[in-house]
Amino acid sequence: MSARRIRARLPHLLVLAVFGLLTSAGAAQAAPAQADPACQKGEFCLWSADDYSGETQHFDLRNSNPGECIPLPEGFDGSSFANLMSRDVTVYQSEECATEGDFITYPGGGTFVPKGPFVVRAIQIWE
Repeated sequence: MSARRIRARLPHLLVLAVFGLLTSAGAAQAAPAQADPACQKGEFCLWSADDYSGETQHFDLRNSNPGECIPLPEGFDGSSFANLMSRDVTVYQSEECATEGDFITYPGGGTFVPKGPFVVRAIQIWE
């Protein structure tokens, strides 16, 4: 390739290189934080602070009945959580699993929420 052709294409190559750097840096920054490894397969884990920090609560089928409303312990509010159960789990803003407050169901199998959309005060595991 001649020097003239290289000079003509250089601005295009620089733009593409800068664009590639910017998009790869953005993707690295947007990567979600990973949950605490203490949350095991088959568990639904809640943390009292965003980004899987603070106190934790663990629920699984050994200590929770599917279909029942499970209020969180007194004084504990969930802020981030991970659903590593094979079942869907609904998180509730209300301690009574009331649908008058906010509630959302998250699929099982590996759903990670580093910053919940509201304070979680109860959960319900589905069959």
